This record gives sequence, C-alpha cells and structure tokens, in this order.
Amino acid sequence: MRRIFYFLIVAMVLNSCAGWGVAPQPFPVLTPISSSTPGIVTPTPFIIPPPVFAETSTPSSNVTVISPVTAEVTITLSPAPTFTPIVPTLSFTQPPVQSANLVILGCNTSIDITHGMGEVTNAFVTVKNTGTIDMPNTCAILRAIDEDREHPDKKVCIPNLPVHNEVNLKLTVDSKYKVDTIIQVDVASNEVTLLRLDKQSCQDISLLGGAPSDLNQIKPLTP
Repeated sequence: MRRIFYFLIVAMVLNSCAGWGVAPQPFPVLTPISSSTPGIVTPTPFIIPPPVFAETSTPSSNVTVISPVTAEVTITLSPAPTFTPIVPTLSFTQPPVQSANLVILGCNTSIDITHGMGEVTNAFVTVKNTGTIDMPNTCAILRAIDEDREHPDKKVCIPNLPVHNEVNLKLTVDSKYKVDTIIQVDVASNEVTLLRLDKQSCQDISLLGGAPSDLNQIKPLTP
C-alpha cells in the first residue's frame, strides 16, 4: 500500500515539471579569471644602517629597556705630504787666471861708470799680480828706442810674486846722451809675456815725489 502511495507522489511531481512552458536553464558555472604572475619586488637596501639597540636591565624591576646605541666613527686625517723642491747645487770652480798690471812711476838719467857706460836711463815701475795664482819667476824688462849696449839691469826678476801682491823695481838701459827716450816695459812670468806698456815721454821721477825707497820688496796691493 505504501509503495503505491510513493509511486503516485513521484508521478505527480513528474507531471508538474513537464507542465512548465520553458524548461529551467542550468545554473551558470563561473570560470575563475587567470591571474598574471605576481611581480617580484626587491626591497631597497639601507643606505643609512638602522640603529642598533642594546638591551639594558633595570635592577629595580624586571622590565628590559631597549636603548639605541650610537655608533661613534673616528676619522683620522693624515697630514698632506710636504713637497720640498730639490734645488740642484751648482758648484763653480774658477779656473786659474794669471794676470798682471804695470805702472811706470817715472824715469831719470844718470852716468854709469861702473859698467863703463855714459848716460843711462832709469825707469821705476810697479808690477802687480792681479790674477788668481802666483807668478813664479816674475821679470820686468826695459827697452828704449835709442838703446845702445845691453845694460845688465835692463831685466830684473824676483823668484815669485804671490797673488794680490806688488813689487817696485828699478830698470836701466844704455841710452844716448840728451836724447828724449821712448821706453817700453814688458812683464813676464816663466818667460811668458803677460803685459807690455809703452811710454812716449817718461817724466822725471824727481818731479813725482822721487824714487821709491822700497825697491824689490813684495807687499800687498795698494788700493
């Protein structure tokens, strides 16, 4: 009896569904939307490092306090290098120079009986060493335009004339009687002529203060 009742209920249900004018549509199925690959974001590194915190404990409580730690950076600047210019030292050695100067102080005439000569002309000269080396075997030689025989004192020498020193010498030549004599004096060292000086008219030494008294004596140069 119950089975018949169930069959009837099912038949009624089926008849009621067939009576709809429009069949019900199936429920739509939602398709999930495809998502794009998520972008990878790299965190920006710290330019300034975050502060470092150190844990400190307060003795009176159990609370832990985190305090920032300040990092101290010490920068030591090295002094700039000092530039010392290197200046080359030039040493100059002056080469030895042999140089002489000559001054004719004056002349006079006399009679030389000792050497069997008549009138002779005497010239008084000053020889000076103005070089940088000594003048060994320094000689003064007198010549005259009217010279006759060779007088033994026409050439007078000293062994050495040191640097910056001078000497007065008396030179004599055999000259003609009462004739104006043109003279010439040479200065030589070791037979090398260093200087030659002419005198067209040699003044009388007596008019110039007389003959020097320090003949053949070496002395420092006079200003």
